[in-house]
Amino acid sequence: MDLAEQVFQTIKPMPEPLVQEILDFALFLRQREAQAEWQNLMSAQTRSLADWDNEEDEVWNDVPSV
Repeated sequence: MDLAEQVFQTIKPMPEPLVQEILDFALFLRQREAQAEWQNLMSAQTRSLADWDNEEDEVWNDVPSV
């Protein structure tokens, strides 16, 4: 029996309000994980953009876009 099946078998006999609470908590964990991934992506983007902010690359600031 895999872990998901164990969780299901454990909560199946529980009253509906408790199952709802477990579901709410699981959804919270998923949302928190997604938020952490987003924060990691934003942090990586910020660090990578810092490489482009230097005097040598100033000549590219006035190049017209195509």
